[in-house]
Formats: sequence, structure tokens, C-alpha cells
Amino acid sequence: MFGWLRRRREAPALPDALWRSTLAAYPFLSERSPEDVARLRELAARFLRDKEFHGADGLAITDAIALAIAAQAVLPVLHLGLSWYDDFVGIVVHPGEVVAPRQAMDEVGVVHDWEEPLVGEAMPGGPVMLSWHDVAHASADSGYNVVIHEFAHKIDMRDGASDGCPPMPSKQARQQWLAVLQPQYDAFREKVIVAERFGGEEPWLDPYGAQSIDEFFAVACEAYFVNRQRFTSEFPALVPLFDGFFQPV
Repeated sequence: MFGWLRRRREAPALPDALWRSTLAAYPFLSERSPEDVARLRELAARFLRDKEFHGADGLAITDAIALAIAAQAVLPVLHLGLSWYDDFVGIVVHPGEVVAPRQAMDEVGVVHDWEEPLVGEAMPGGPVMLSWHDVAHASADSGYNVVIHEFAHKIDMRDGASDGCPPMPSKQARQQWLAVLQPQYDAFREKVIVAERFGGEEPWLDPYGAQSIDEFFAVACEAYFVNRQRFTSEFPALVPLFDGFFQPV
């Protein structure tokens, strides 16, 4: 799987047929400008050269699987650069959902154990885990994209904290970011609560974003990159915020 690519210092062009099939499978990639698509192809090749893919639970990593993940993973850093992903190498891909054991101690010292179903997970300074079923079923209509979600977490974690705010150049910039994001998260969380408890209108954005502000950031990034038009109508205040970070001039 792309062994020929990692043996080279310079990433060559990806095979045309494979690249075209990837764009066809994920149309939100090809809907960008020709310059962006060319840059996307270049970064995807470099990503494949530098990262190591591991199939789990019997999944064989094919070139098509690896490129599908790479092309989507580099979209958030298209204008930022691959250095944002230099804190890890491994990407573990499962055929589907994974059930992970969890443990936590509450405020009175009682330890609780439970199992959590996962379709993806990003670990600080460590690998990224993805469900291939969910990667393959990315949807621009719903704004759902597990690859962008987990790599948005990676960007968020660059400053050592998963808090919905990627690294900022100053304390003031951080405060300005959160001054926009926090009220958007609060309003979204309230909408999810009303929908779940009182039968209110279901939100377009994945309700998982109501779990915490860092999950809201990751879920919002999914929609921002795969369905900008709908995202703009739903969250107009977040568009200039995200544009200023992900598309710096």
C-alpha cells in the first residue's frame, strides 16, 4: 500500500485514475477551485509518504482507502501546511464502529466503568483511529465527515488543550475566538436539548457537537468543509471566524 511512495523523499504525483475516483467518491473535494484541488493532491501525496496506515480487525488497507483518508485529512490544513500534523505518524483504520472501555472517577471518589462506541478518536500526540464504514459514508448533505472531525481535534490539540480553540498568536486572539465560538456552542446545545427533551426541531448539525465545546468545534469543522453553503446559512457568525483561521491571507 503506497510503499513506493514512502520510499521517496519527494512525493510524486498520485496515479490519475485513483485520484479521479477519490474526487468522484467525495465531490466536496472537487468542488473547490482548480488551484485548491491541485494543492490538495500535492498535500495528499506528501501525507501518504509521511504517515503509516494500519488496518485493524482484519481490514486490509488498500491504496483507495489510504488516499480517501489522506485527501480528506489534508483539507483542513490546505492553507496551513502539513506541519500541523507533525506530532503523530499512525492512522489506525477499523472496518466499523469500535467499542472502547472507559473509566473515570467522580467527585466523591467512586470509579465508574462503561463502554463507549466510537467511530473515530484522536489522541494527543498519538495516532488517529477511524471507522472505514463511516469514512466511506461521509455526507455533504448532513455535514457529516469523521475524517475532518478527528483531524480538527488534532488541530485543536496543538496547543496542548482540547478546548475548541486552536493555537492562537496571542491571548487576545484566543479571547476573540472564544467570544464568537462560545455563544454559538451555547445556542446549539440549547437547541439540541429542546429537540431531545421537548420534541423541538432537530438541528442540522450532528447533535454530538452539544457534548462539549471541543466537540462542537470538530462537528462545525466537518460541516464548514463539506457543505459551506448550508453551514453559512446555519452558522453565519462562524464563517468569518473559520475563514480567518483556515484560509489566512
